[in-house]
This record gives sequence, C-alpha cells and structure tokens, in this order.
Amino acid sequence: MCKTHVLSVPGAKAPFEKITIERRKLRQDDVLIDIKFCGICHSDIHNAYGEWGGGMYPMVPGHEMAGVVTAVGSEVTKFAVGDHVGVGCFVDSCGQCEYCLSGEEQFCAKGVVNSYNSLDYDGNPTYGGYSQKIVVKEDFVVRIPDALDLDVASPLLCAGITTYSPLKKWNAGPGKKVAVVGMGGLGHLAVQYAHAMGAEVTVLSQSLNKKDEALSLGADHYFATSDPATFTELVSRFDLILNTVSANLDVDTYLSMLRVDGALVNVGAPNQPDKYNVFSLIMKRRSIAGSLVGGIRETQEMLDFSAQHGIAPKIEVISADQVDEAFERVLRSDVRYRFVIDMSTL
Repeated sequence: MCKTHVLSVPGAKAPFEKITIERRKLRQDDVLIDIKFCGICHSDIHNAYGEWGGGMYPMVPGHEMAGVVTAVGSEVTKFAVGDHVGVGCFVDSCGQCEYCLSGEEQFCAKGVVNSYNSLDYDGNPTYGGYSQKIVVKEDFVVRIPDALDLDVASPLLCAGITTYSPLKKWNAGPGKKVAVVGMGGLGHLAVQYAHAMGAEVTVLSQSLNKKDEALSLGADHYFATSDPATFTELVSRFDLILNTVSANLDVDTYLSMLRVDGALVNVGAPNQPDKYNVFSLIMKRRSIAGSLVGGIRETQEMLDFSAQHGIAPKIEVISADQVDEAFERVLRSDVRYRFVIDMSTL
C-alpha cells in the first residue's frame, strides 16, 4: 500500500481537511503517479457540496490530474518512470461492452468508475486528484505532450475534452458557424478548439467584458446576450451552438439562432430542468443534445491537438490552503478561467 497526503471533505459543504489515505498496492497493469497539479472543476463543488446527491464522504475531489510516473507494474507497456501523464474523469471500465470496445469508455454499459466519489469494481471508494499520489490502471492514463506544461495541461483532462469532443462530434470546421455560450472555464477553451478546427466562431456572453480576450483567443464575433437585439440579429445564423454555462437558458430563443439541421449541444448542467416548445425543433429540423467527456483515445487526441495548435487554458495556480476560497470564488465567477492546485503545497 502507498500512503499519500490528500485534501478531503468530511461532509457536504464542510471545509477541506488535510489527511492521509492509502492507495492500493501496485498491480501488474498499474501506474503510480506523483500528482504535480490538479485543476478545480465546477463539478468538484457540486459533488463536495452534496448538490448532485450520492456523496460519499470523506471525499477527495479532483479529476484533472497531471503528474509524473514514479513506478509501473510488471506488465505495463505504455509508460515508464519519468513520463509526464494525466488522469481525467474516470479510472476504470468493463473493457468488454460495445462502448468500451469502440473507445468510448465514458458510456460503459457496466458503469464507468469515476476518479472520485465512486465505487470501483471491488466495492472500494475512489479518491481523486486533490492528492499527492494516485495508482491508476495504465489503460486510463494519457500521455502529456512535452509542449504542454503540467499545470496548464491539468484542466484539459476535463474542461478540454468536454469541449473538444462535441465540437468534433458535430463537425465544427471550415464552412461551419459555431456559437459558444459562455466565456468561462469551458467556453474559453471551446473558442480555441473551434477556431483551430477552422470554424467561424461567435461568443455569446452576458456582457461585453470579455470581448477583447475572446477575440484574442480566436473568436470572430462577440455578442452580449443581455442585449435583446442580439437574438434578432442572429436568427438562423449557426450550425452549432455549444452551451457551456450551468444556468437555465431561454431555450426557444437560443434555438431560433440555429439554421436548418442545427444543434444546440449542452455541456453545462443547470440545477433545474430546461423547457422548450417542440415547434422550435420541428420547423427547422433542429435538435437539442448533450455531451459528456470523451474516451481515453479521444482524450489523448485532444491533448496532442492542443499541443500542436498551442491551445491552453488560462489558469491561476493556488496552494492547497486556498482551495476553500477558490470554491467560493468559482461560485462568484471570480476566476479567469481555471484554478489549478499546486500539489507540492499539500
């Protein structure tokens, strides 16, 4: 067994505590990773605060892990000691169902094992990346390209793949007009990916406060959704609208901005159900969809694409003592655009 220091919450909305846990003994196909940095995702807050139900405490959040391999099992072939690697939202799947076999382990029919707040197939709780070490099966580890620093790479393991995957699925590219709703932790990455894929990119944000930054990241246009004229001007404009915000939208109004066969794809998760008029879909064969993250194969593709095109999140590196404050700041939208914990401070 491997002991490691972690940040843990003993109950819903409780402050973080520094404790020690034991990781499992290295199996033949396992990799031991020293976690150098871990990003803070909004879903960490939902889980730690018990807002999505089913919270298992004590809980160690974190699914944006970037670090260095320090030991490998006897049958590991993909990684060696010293490699820069990452671990994202899940750490195991059945490996046998149609989804796992097609490289989409996130949809595993048996049920994917999440990086934290989950039970592994032996019935043991999983603990995430707010930790100095983790043991992970090699098939669920990805390689971080040399062109990406570890602190910058960590948010890509969730925020990056969450936005890359639907843009690829819905064919963002040359000749396509893509709108990104929200210019936050997800949105500022979606802009970069859509631009690099060759699409014409428009940002739809509440105010004009982030216009200059959005344009510098590759957006072609920027509109404030607080201005009613925006929705009149943009009627039937887009092939794809990627909604990255966690607030409820006026769905019919956003659907009106889609062309025939356009899609409104949601990656943000509001607390309350959305409502819409079915005629907003029928009259122009529009669709509403959702997207989770990508599988391991696509996550590696996303990292390589990011390195090739110079795509990186804007981050603020914090110490382990600042995580409670960081959670509060995320809820106030007081971050541009992603907090990353320096695990050496734990």
